[in-house]
Amino acid sequence: MGSISTAGEAVARIAYLSSDVIVSVQPSLASDSEFSEFLRSFQKNNAPSLVAKEQPQILAIRHNADPLLSVFKPIRAGKLTSVTTTSSILVKSIPHLYKLAQYPVVIHVSVQPLGFPDFSDITSIRQCGFTFLQSETLQQTQDIALTAHALAIKSGKGVIHFFDSGAIAMSKQIPYENRELARAILDLDAVVAFQGTRAEETSLYADDGRVATLAVARSQATTASGAPTGPVRPPGDGKTLSLPDRTSARASSSGSSRRESSTTSGRSLSSATTVESLASKTVSSEDIYRFACQIWANFKEATGRSYDAFEYTGPQDAEAALFLFGADTAIFADEVDAAADRSEQYGNVGILTARLYRPWLGASLAPLLPKSIKRIAVLEQVRRKTTKWGPLLLDLLMSLKSSGPHSPMIVGYQLGYINEKTVQQALRGVFQNLLSEAPVQNLQIGNLDGPKTRDQKVKLEQPALENAYMKILNQVFGEKLHVANQLGAKNAGISNEISSTPEYGFGSLLARKEHRSRFIEEVRAASKSNDFVTKAPLQWLAKWALDAENGDKANELAPEVIARLGTDGSPAASKLLSSRGLFFRESPWLVGSDAWAYDLGNSGVHHVLASGENVNMLIIDSQPYSEHVAADAARRKKDIGLYAMNFGNAYVASVAVYSSYTQVLEAMIEADKFNGPSVVLAYLPYEKENDSPLTILQETKKAVDLGYWPLYRWDPRGDEKGEPNFRLDSERIKKELEEFLQRDNYMSQLMKRHPEFSANLSASYGTEVRQLQKRKAKDAYGKLLEGLAGDPMTVLFASDNGNAESLARRMANRGKARGLKTMCMAMDDYPLEDFSNEQNIVLVTSTAGQGEFPQNGRTFWEAVRDSTDLDLATVNFAVFALGDSHYWPRKEDKIYYNKPGKDLHNRLLTLGGKPLTDCGLGDDQDPDAYQTGYVEWEPKLWQALGVDKVEGLPDEPPPITNEDIKIASNYLRGTIEEGLADTSTGAISASDQQLTKFHGTYMQDDRDLRDERKAQGLEPAYSFMIRCRLPGGVATPHQWLQMDEISTKLGNETMKLTTRQTFQFHGVVKGKLKPAMQAINKALMTTIAACGDVNRNVMCSSLPQHSQYHSEVYAISKKVSDHLLPSTTAYHEIWLEDDETKKKRQVAGNAVVDHEPLYGPTYLPRKFKITIAIPPHNDTDVYAHDIGLIAIKGSDGHLEGFNVLAGGGMGVTHNNKKTYPRTGSMLGYVPASVVHIACEKIMLVQRDHGDRNNRKHARLKYTMDDMGVDVFRGKVEELWGSQFASPKPFKFASNIDTFGWQKDENDFNHFTFFIENGRVEDTADFPMKSGLIEVAKLGKGEFRLTGNQHLILSNIADADLPQIKDLLRKYKLDNTNFSGMRLSSSACVAFPTCGLAMAESERYLPELITKLESTLEECGLRQDSIVMRMTGCPNGCARPWLAEVAFVGKAFGAYNMYLGGGYHGQRLNKLYRSSIKEDEILDIMRPLIKRYAKERDEGERFGDFVIRTGYIKETTEGKYFHDDTAEVESDEE
Repeated sequence: MGSISTAGEAVARIAYLSSDVIVSVQPSLASDSEFSEFLRSFQKNNAPSLVAKEQPQILAIRHNADPLLSVFKPIRAGKLTSVTTTSSILVKSIPHLYKLAQYPVVIHVSVQPLGFPDFSDITSIRQCGFTFLQSETLQQTQDIALTAHALAIKSGKGVIHFFDSGAIAMSKQIPYENRELARAILDLDAVVAFQGTRAEETSLYADDGRVATLAVARSQATTASGAPTGPVRPPGDGKTLSLPDRTSARASSSGSSRRESSTTSGRSLSSATTVESLASKTVSSEDIYRFACQIWANFKEATGRSYDAFEYTGPQDAEAALFLFGADTAIFADEVDAAADRSEQYGNVGILTARLYRPWLGASLAPLLPKSIKRIAVLEQVRRKTTKWGPLLLDLLMSLKSSGPHSPMIVGYQLGYINEKTVQQALRGVFQNLLSEAPVQNLQIGNLDGPKTRDQKVKLEQPALENAYMKILNQVFGEKLHVANQLGAKNAGISNEISSTPEYGFGSLLARKEHRSRFIEEVRAASKSNDFVTKAPLQWLAKWALDAENGDKANELAPEVIARLGTDGSPAASKLLSSRGLFFRESPWLVGSDAWAYDLGNSGVHHVLASGENVNMLIIDSQPYSEHVAADAARRKKDIGLYAMNFGNAYVASVAVYSSYTQVLEAMIEADKFNGPSVVLAYLPYEKENDSPLTILQETKKAVDLGYWPLYRWDPRGDEKGEPNFRLDSERIKKELEEFLQRDNYMSQLMKRHPEFSANLSASYGTEVRQLQKRKAKDAYGKLLEGLAGDPMTVLFASDNGNAESLARRMANRGKARGLKTMCMAMDDYPLEDFSNEQNIVLVTSTAGQGEFPQNGRTFWEAVRDSTDLDLATVNFAVFALGDSHYWPRKEDKIYYNKPGKDLHNRLLTLGGKPLTDCGLGDDQDPDAYQTGYVEWEPKLWQALGVDKVEGLPDEPPPITNEDIKIASNYLRGTIEEGLADTSTGAISASDQQLTKFHGTYMQDDRDLRDERKAQGLEPAYSFMIRCRLPGGVATPHQWLQMDEISTKLGNETMKLTTRQTFQFHGVVKGKLKPAMQAINKALMTTIAACGDVNRNVMCSSLPQHSQYHSEVYAISKKVSDHLLPSTTAYHEIWLEDDETKKKRQVAGNAVVDHEPLYGPTYLPRKFKITIAIPPHNDTDVYAHDIGLIAIKGSDGHLEGFNVLAGGGMGVTHNNKKTYPRTGSMLGYVPASVVHIACEKIMLVQRDHGDRNNRKHARLKYTMDDMGVDVFRGKVEELWGSQFASPKPFKFASNIDTFGWQKDENDFNHFTFFIENGRVEDTADFPMKSGLIEVAKLGKGEFRLTGNQHLILSNIADADLPQIKDLLRKYKLDNTNFSGMRLSSSACVAFPTCGLAMAESERYLPELITKLESTLEECGLRQDSIVMRMTGCPNGCARPWLAEVAFVGKAFGAYNMYLGGGYHGQRLNKLYRSSIKEDEILDIMRPLIKRYAKERDEGERFGDFVIRTGYIKETTEGKYFHDDTAEVESDEE
């Protein structure tokens, strides 16, 4: 058996055994209390509880978030609830304590501060109605903790168990509790009885009249409920008495009404006959003591340890005694024992302590004391600030005075810090006074200030995460900023805990305002005096005094005034300069947390609003949306925004830095300018203060998207300025806010101006709406089938990528053709309550992640898996599963193969279902993928259903392919215009989703929000990604500003610089899609052919060192791009035509007939990409594209021509060895003048010979491997009528960017910015987006986007350098001091917007690199470039297959790891490990980096090293990519 060494562990163990719910009060969510670490450990290890049916629920609550509010909901629901806390919360919680005292709540309190605790926190709340128990040793802590829980259960009243952890820390270790003893003492029958009750009380602050009562025989019921009138003794036999029935009584106004609990158990203490009626009796002090004595009698019988309300130790003939409260009793006892040998005055005294502090059983105290006692010294460790007499002294006086005229003399002492070294001196002082003729009351003994070094009181700190908002405040206001309640500020005699409150901060701001008013008067007087040496200050002082209250003007004049005073030198000038800060009008702020939003902490907020003073409040709310759903309604956090708006005099804004940085800036600036109270509610959701930014981002998006945290700004004086009072900055608002706006008649105004908002007002949708939708959909379809003959067959599917859905729908159609009444829908759309009534049901599911159900089947599966009442005895079922037997290659991971289907089949069998067939298994590794298994399985299904012999089945129409969509689209028109006009959905049709790619836009949805929106009955959060076509990646400063404006006003406020050297916008909703396209067109850019089965954006090396040469090559990239553009006019018609032109065209009957001379009506089989690289820089990965052009410089330094590569490509499908990446093959050299023609002919051969039947085999790389390079070259030359010349020599040195400043041959300067993963955005730490706007506003040079997702500011003249450098420094844009690995890294977008992503990429790669950088530093490799890339899926957008080390997403949190790519981008890498997670990645990478540092040859690159040292074999050609991998796939099941 283990042992316990701390009070925290002893209490935590007992609380865990004895509670359904434990409220763990912590200093912060990131730092443990003395209890929380143990509680978390028990929960993690699934430790069993005696009380909870499964495991106790542990609620971690910050100490300043009104933690006792969290007790009401569970205790009223019949859950035994305990609290572990320090004493710091008690006084603030007094309103709750009075109510909770009438429930069986146990509060374990460690009295603080540690080392010298102040027990006034205990004495201050002694009248709140709780029972108080004290423990002083480690063994007592364990026993009394258990006593507290048992006593709460027996009495129905709250118990506070308090102790001094510092003193107990000196105790010896004790063994774990005896579980059988705990079981007996807790009385589990009474526990079950309480768990079956539900309290009817609902109020939190008003007195609802509840009192704890007992049910007793009417003859024994008494009206007395106070303390007993005589000595109280435990039952004579010492045995436990049975638990009486308890009821909860609610007093009426007359005091006569009682109600009996509907759930009572146990036996009455009454000895009356069984026919005697029961009555309710309020629990009295006598009852409490009787119950306690029963519990302690059990302890004594089992362990020999005895306890009582008061405990006396010492000789029976003692004449004096010490009554100790709060002191370390052991120190005094040891000294008293030792003193007997030294003949000290106190050598023969007794020691008295209170075990049961409340109720105070004074009548039982006198009999406990020897009759010889004449004097008692009361030593209280209670720091009294307002009372003369100590609470224990008063208690004792009242108790002993009532016992007779010969009661002992009682002398009180205020006890300070005492230790082993000072206890002797302290006791001498105590007894010298006590034994004197006229003892002095209230002498101070010991050091009242406590130990200087041991005070470990929790330090108040602002969580590091919340610094984001503080940084923005500092950025916006700089020196003007004054935070009145700043943590860490020095306030004489005021603790941090007080000075950080809104009350204190508001008071200090008022004082500061008065101080400045006096200063202004001083300045006015000085401006009219003759106290200055010169006349210069007078004019400036007078000017400043006139505008002192005008912030902008005062701040503008202040530096001049200070400068004039500084040169004057007079005493008057010096006096004014001593308060120079007051010349500036500050921006006054109070900063707080959502703890201010609870009722107990709301008064300061109220005072600010009611005052009308010009004070700004920033209140940071950290409750995650996901917690809000399950949040305790009783916590009732006030909506400070609505509270402030109802005042009518306050500016209010609701902001979220992880949703809209721009809106945060606007709100803070507007709040500062508003003359009156301002409240900025700032959202920053986290569960722990060390949560990752990615977690916070995801929580923020959910909250904002679903209206839980709407973004808005409210200016009550807006109409005075001709502006709206209310501005909604997000799509949805919550119900409470909607009601406020309606009440104030602003909603109707808003609707008139913005009717699009009306459909988006989000009330409480919840699961009821979702259930209703399911029911309506199924019932409607059911009615359609009623008139049909044949047996029913319901087909349900769970599908992520569409394969399972298309298979299910095809099966349903085939069933219908065979005479069955079929219905087909997603599993999650099916009302589960109908399952038991089905006759035949077929379920088709694919496999997601690590053997998980696809998104639209998870809720269905969880319900089926967890159901205990689903009876399928009359249901016939069949299951077909789609998976990949090689997707998880390790033997131990084979269980994931088709796991959803197998699990579903087995569960339905368990529930009594009758299988029509064995579980069908489709395997992507079979010759025809999952179709191989399906073709074998389907006939068995028809046979089981008796429809296998049906004749005359109609021919099935072939599935619609992309080729069909293109042919039917009328040159890319489709029904795009109609889809855009449909406001009933944020989506467009499936076929239009394919066509819009040709127009440069993809439909996506926010995958962070999918589950939550689904639960709310909403469609996915659809939006569109727009990609520009920008040949060579070159833009003007004006175009940069235009792109930035599009991203801010029409997108998600960020821009993505892609690996194809162009701008990409995310989060563009359908209604803003056309305006965004038109804005791009106004910037003289386009998006046509940025995606789709056409030639896409043509890339070109950025080459900042050679501007003239770059311009020549860049011109070719533009020429090739323009030459290969599609000719359709559909783009102009759909996106750019005005409505009038469109109407005229429609009246004319759509007479325009398009023609595509290059592409034809079906365009290309698949996408087509071209890039240009300028040696020695392969910064565009020239080998990775369908066509790679390597620029060749002539002897005159000008462009001569190009070596032409063809057949490169990156797309792969996991575990499909028929797909692979490929590097381009050399075709030969062509002159610059005809290179566009050569590119055209290569593209046309691909158009005519590419595979249009299998899109996974349709890229040029497969065409070339199928034909052979020589045959393909011959086809091109035949079509061209010319031949390729022999390739010219060239050499590549790297494929990364060169950061920082460089000079070209024309003396122009170029700066390469590090834009991590191409994401241009503002954060609190790095206002990159804002900085680049300021740079672009200068209108200097040009902006070049690189193929590695970075940005070059080019062609800056020397004269402009100082101004540019100042701006870069101001916005931290000049920082390129990053590790070589980070500078060489690249990632695709992946989650949340990419529909193909299987894992995080852009949001995760920076975190992974951070975890490797310490190893790089340690090995001296910080500056060494190692090319690392990451993608969320194997389609290869960030070109991972060429990286020296790459991670390709396979499932959420799992990646395939590849090693051995060429540093110059010339060689493919190869699979090293499959399906590994972060811990495995770090375990592999860290030793590998260390070995590379030690064993590499001089100049050897990482990719070359891993091949030379045998980690991985070299990939010589794309078709050998899957051969000789480091991890051999296992075929075993």
